[in-house]
Amino acid sequence: MSRPVQYNVKNEGGKILITDEMPSGLEGEGFFATKLSEVVGWGRKNSLWPMPFATSCCGIEFMATSASHYDIGRFGSERMAHTPRQCDLLMVMGTIAKKMGPIVKQVYLQMSEPRWVIAVGACASSGGIFDTYSVLQGIDQIIPVDVYVPGCPPRPEAIIDGLMKCQDLVGQESLRRRNSDRYKALLNSYGIE
Repeated sequence: MSRPVQYNVKNEGGKILITDEMPSGLEGEGFFATKLSEVVGWGRKNSLWPMPFATSCCGIEFMATSASHYDIGRFGSERMAHTPRQCDLLMVMGTIAKKMGPIVKQVYLQMSEPRWVIAVGACASSGGIFDTYSVLQGIDQIIPVDVYVPGCPPRPEAIIDGLMKCQDLVGQESLRRRNSDRYKALLNSYGIE
């Protein structure tokens, strides 16, 4: 006799479990009403597609984060696309040499809006221990960064925490933020049209 599979969506009482909070709104018998911006933010928050840009030891920690023990897919980020046109979250991990700076910027520009950036580890955030002429002292010199994950290298738990902080930013972002003068001025300060 085969065992019934429940996929962990129901508890003992038969009620459906909700893994993420619904946007605030008005609900009743057979309907739910809320703001479009909150539904879009909720959908974006729970379906980030990361583009890993790993160059050294932080990339190994990211591989552990993606593996079965930590499973970054639990947060809606299981689809690792290694093409920037299909991703909306750039995760830069490891030492970035100044020669690689234009490549990181090109990858960022190839991503479609809206896009977010996480700097993982000390090297991507501030150059780390490599205070030399050839190492970029933080990727925020070439592209805007949304979340910084500290550590050398950061543990998988820290990378997951950084992803969750980015999800909070994404879920609360207004639909009109990307069209604001302040956001355009930010991109212009990086030389991005």
